[in-house]
This record gives sequence, structure tokens and C-alpha cells, in this order.
Amino acid sequence: MTLPSLLLVLGVALGAVEAASAQLACADAARVGARALARGEPPEQARALALSAAPADAEVRLAEDGGLARVTVRAGLRLGTVLALPVEVDGSAAVPLEPGS
Repeated sequence: MTLPSLLLVLGVALGAVEAASAQLACADAARVGARALARGEPPEQARALALSAAPADAEVRLAEDGGLARVTVRAGLRLGTVLALPVEVDGSAAVPLEPGS
């Protein structure tokens, strides 16, 4: 009885680590995209930069408002192999637009 319980706890812990890693990757990708957009890069290039740092199959949203470049990166992942629980993680960043951009 103890071994199955330990395996369940281990599986949950590994799933939590995987989800946290994906969330951090989304936040990093959002920061990369927001910095590029704030520098005055074209939106297509900022999106490509964000996608290059994001987890697979991520979705990137870009916006400029109130003097800020805002980027949100959202990705879905499946935790586990038997149940394959769907989890959605995201990361956002807002960077002030550089003068003249």
C-alpha cells in the first residue's frame, strides 16, 4: 500500500515541476517579446522572438497601450502519461516603450 502512494506523490510532484517550468518559459518568452516590441521591432519579429523562447504550440498576443508594450504567452500541456491531464500556463510582461520607437 505504501509503494503505490509514494508513486502517486512522485507523479504529482513531477507534474508540478513540469507545469512550473512551462510557466517560467512562458514568462521568459513574454519578456523577450515585450522588450523587442518596446524597442520598435515589427510585431511579426517580436512574435517570432517570443515564440522562439516559448514552449511548443504556444500562443502569443501583442499589444501596445498606454506607453507600454504588453505581451502574453499562453501554452497548453498535458501532465502525465496515463491520465494526461490538460493544463494551461501563461506568462505576461509589460515594458515601457522606448522614446522614438
